Amino acid sequence: MPIETGTMIYCVIPQELEAELYEKLVEHYKDNPNVEVIVDRRSGPDRRSNGSGPPEGEQRIIRDRRRMRPSLGSTDVPESAFE
Repeated sequence: MPIETGTMIYCVIPQELEAELYEKLVEHYKDNPNVEVIVDRRSGPDRRSNGSGPPEGEQRIIRDRRRMRPSLGSTDVPESAFE
């Protein structure tokens, strides 16, 4: 199977499963340079829950970040074009 280059995959293992999985996964992916096995060592409170999100009960607004295209106005073909 050909290995695609340029796309890195991080196989993240929870710290609680490190002893059980880390060596097995490193061995499994040893021939694929695009995969890196890492252990998640973060601890403490989740920093995303700092109150900066939407107030309780409200949904987050997802916006389309693509550049807006200019409006072309009406694209209807005038009746006179068919005569």
